[in-house]
Amino acid sequence: MVPPVKAIDSERMRGNFSSHAKDYDSYASVQKRVVELLSGRLAAVALQPGPCLDIGTGTGALAAAMLNRVPGNQLVVMDIAHGMTRAAAGRLPAVSACDGDARQLPFANQAFACVVSSSVYQWVDCLPSAFAEVARVLRPGGSFGLALFGEKTLFELRSCHCRAVEDSETGRTSHVQNFPVLDEVADAILAAGLACDDISAGMEVEFHLDVPDLLRQLKQIGASNATADRPRGLASRRVMQSMIKFYEQQYRCESGLPASYEVIIAIASKSLR
Repeated sequence: MVPPVKAIDSERMRGNFSSHAKDYDSYASVQKRVVELLSGRLAAVALQPGPCLDIGTGTGALAAAMLNRVPGNQLVVMDIAHGMTRAAAGRLPAVSACDGDARQLPFANQAFACVVSSSVYQWVDCLPSAFAEVARVLRPGGSFGLALFGEKTLFELRSCHCRAVEDSETGRTSHVQNFPVLDEVADAILAAGLACDDISAGMEVEFHLDVPDLLRQLKQIGASNATADRPRGLASRRVMQSMIKFYEQQYRCESGLPASYEVIIAIASKSLR
């Protein structure tokens, strides 16, 4: 069963990522790996010549990887967080950079031969309409390559938080954010009028010293819960202590505490007609 869509607080998300732009590259090890995975998949795609848009560029890692396929003066990077846009522009002075929202792209119809995006669309609350925006700005025959985090992401943290909240008997429910399932992503691509040429999911696992270490890393890249109806803070002190205890008991191994990320990668295209 697909979890209900939760509205995303875009202003909170913008502030979180913008304020942590300077720390992002030091902590975003999983996101860097996702860029490598998507870049590898895109290497097998015959891209049309012409401008390329990187949606949610962050500090520009994916855009930098695209420079061996697209001339810098034909590459446009965009992010909802101005701090990220500025960081990408500083890293890649040859590209064009602007602020913008993936839900309402600030570009003309059929402006791009290629659109790419990494670790962004899990923060978008309506994938069909967001992908329709991609279809709008793509030229006929253009390609769309994206990677995003799926429903199994941080399942260890999510399950332990749910258990801790239930045991607290406060009447609250866990507010850990839901991410999309693979079929939801595929259906949204098709609903946008694009062909889903390839889609798959795999797991990436990081190991941490303890739960506070994991939470610090998430905070340092700006990846806080962005749902509009979230309570303040992850939990009360009691719930936090219980969550840490359950996480340690259930998941501790020789390598440390695992944090798993489901990475969904899709390649889509727009019909020539």
